[in-house]
Amino acid sequence: MEELLELRQFLEQGKIHEALLLVDELEEMSLSDKINKIDSYGVILLIHLIKQKAEKRSTRSWDVSIENTVREINKINKRRKSGGFYLNQAELIDILEQGYQVALKRAALEAVEGRYEAQELAAMVDQQETLAEALKLIQQ
Repeated sequence: MEELLELRQFLEQGKIHEALLLVDELEEMSLSDKINKIDSYGVILLIHLIKQKAEKRSTRSWDVSIENTVREINKINKRRKSGGFYLNQAELIDILEQGYQVALKRAALEAVEGRYEAQELAAMVDQQETLAEALKLIQQ
């Protein structure tokens, strides 16, 4: 909110350059927030996909969580006024790849009643296949 008041002051004072710099900073903050949210939901999505693959089954709870995380990722990533998306396919893949190890560690606590360490679980699940499935779900 402070930034908006500062922006108003710059505009009222005719300080267009300073106002534009502040607008750039606000855009960057907004995009960073969207990336962080997409990353968090991406980790949740990957956790459930990893558990499905490790246990070779699914539950209604996992299915609903997957649906919800995909919906949230798409809602956050959608540009409302101009259409399109904030993050393209390559950027989404990058975020999912970055979150995979976190998801693997968290899934190891839950999958197969927590019997396997993350490294053991990693051997049971094909990372590239899981990432591709996550991206496919997001892009449907």
